Amino acid sequence: MMKLISLLFTLLFFSSATFAEQNKETNKTLTKEKSKPTIIALAPHIVEMLYDIGAGEQIIGTTSFADYPEAAKKIPRIGNYVRLQLERVIELQPDLIIAWKNGNPSDDLARLEQLGFNIIYSQPHTFEDIANEVRKFAKITGHTTQGEKVAKEFEQALMKIKKRYQDKTEITGFYELWSRPLTTVAKGSWPQQFLNICKVKNPFEHVLTPYPQISIEQVLPASVELIIQPLSVNQKEREAFNWQDWSIIPAVANKQILQPDADAMHRMTLRSLTALKDLCAEIDQTRSFLQQKHS
Repeated sequence: MMKLISLLFTLLFFSSATFAEQNKETNKTLTKEKSKPTIIALAPHIVEMLYDIGAGEQIIGTTSFADYPEAAKKIPRIGNYVRLQLERVIELQPDLIIAWKNGNPSDDLARLEQLGFNIIYSQPHTFEDIANEVRKFAKITGHTTQGEKVAKEFEQALMKIKKRYQDKTEITGFYELWSRPLTTVAKGSWPQQFLNICKVKNPFEHVLTPYPQISIEQVLPASVELIIQPLSVNQKEREAFNWQDWSIIPAVANKQILQPDADAMHRMTLRSLTALKDLCAEIDQTRSFLQQKHS
C-alpha cells in the first residue's frame, strides 16, 4: 500500500513539474508573440518595407495601392490617401500605426492621435533615409537583426552604384512625371536623386518647386538627349505624353525614350535601388549611343 502511495506521489510530482514547464514555455511563446505589435501601415512603401524586414504578417490594415509583394493584396483596406475609415481603425485596435507624413490625411491622423493610438511617421527623402527607416521599423516591430542586415546590404549596394557612375559624362534628359498637365521634377523631389546618380543633367533642376508643371515650349530649347517616362500598372487611365509629335527634340529623333516601372522608382523602398540600378544601366546605353553618334 505504501509503495502504491509513493508511486502515485511520484507520478503526481512529475506531472506537476511537466505541466509547470509546459506552462512556462507557453508563457514564453505568448510573451514573444506579444512583443511583436500589430500594425496598420498607411502607405504602399511602408507595407513593402515591413515585408522586407519580416514584419508583413503583423500588418492588419493598409490603404489602396499597397500591392507589393503579392501577399500585401490580401491585407484589409481601411482607406486611401484622401480619407481613412476611422471606425475600422478603432475596430482593429492596432498596437502601432505607421503613417506617411505627407501622404495621409492630416486631420484623420490628428483624430487618431487624440484617440490615443500610437502613430509613427515615415517620410524618406533620400535613398539613405530608406536604410534609416528600415532600421527604425525593425526596432519597433521586433525584427532588429533582419532589419540591420537588410539596411547594411542596401547601403553597400547604393555605394557601389554611386561609385560606378560617378565619373560618367552627363547627358541632358527630361523626366516626365505626369502628362496632363505635363509635369517634371526638380531639386528636392524624390526622382531627382536618380538623375544625379545616373549623371543626367535636368534642365529644370533649379526650378523652385520640386514638381513643376511646364509646357512643351519650355522643353524644346533644352535639346534633351533622353526622355524618361516612368509608367505604372496602377495608372491604366493615364495617357503618357505623345513625344512622337515632337521629332525636333533630339531624344525623340534618336528614339531615346525610356519607360521604367514607376511603382519601383517612385516608392521609397528597397526595390527603388533595383530601379536605380536598371535605370542607370539603360541611361548608360543611351550615353554610349550618343558617343558613337558624335564620334
